[in-house]
Amino acid sequence: MSELISYHAADGIALLTLNNGKVNAFSPELIATFNTLLDRAEAERVVVVITGQPGILSGGYDLKVMTAGPEQAVALVSAGSALTRRLLAHPFPVVVACPGNAVAKGAFLLLAADYRIGIEGPYKICLNEVQIGMTMHHAGIALARDRLSRAAFPRAVINAEVFTPEAAVEAGFLDRVVPAEQLRETAFAVAGELKKLNMLAHRNTKLKVRQGLLEALDEAIVRDNKHLG
Repeated sequence: MSELISYHAADGIALLTLNNGKVNAFSPELIATFNTLLDRAEAERVVVVITGQPGILSGGYDLKVMTAGPEQAVALVSAGSALTRRLLAHPFPVVVACPGNAVAKGAFLLLAADYRIGIEGPYKICLNEVQIGMTMHHAGIALARDRLSRAAFPRAVINAEVFTPEAAVEAGFLDRVVPAEQLRETAFAVAGELKKLNMLAHRNTKLKVRQGLLEALDEAIVRDNKHLG
């Protein structure tokens, strides 16, 4: 599993680095690995930092699986939505260090984290589903509606607008943008500050704040399982 996502923990922080081909596609195997490593991070009580390869966080779901048939596509999207819900309710802080492009499920990964850092450069942050002929799933709509700004939500979901890293901060995909050479240092600095929180209070407050979203995601996942195929 380590070849899909590497895991390194030290000083109360675990770094998870996606490493699944050129675009870090979300495949069933990658999602299973992600869940296993989140189990480990939770057991170790560490702050989680998620990143990808230089230039790419993720380009989205594995298209080979998505085009293999309705059953495979529905199963993959359902597993991805369940992972999103898990990240939103993770009992310890989750930071994403976005090293470049974040498209489709890559952008949803940003929306599932507690703090998101991007880098300067000609990179794309977008939900491109309607651009590539996919009707947006209910879980994606629920997540985007909650985490994006009111103005950016329809532009991102209905129009598949492509945001620069700087514009992605205003839209709600990112919290800040730094030079590429400062990404790792900044992510670990943020994680270090989050490590100082009272984790019980953090978890309980997170669950209170996101109660409506988590309930909406539960309902959306059920609806998607019925209708996506």
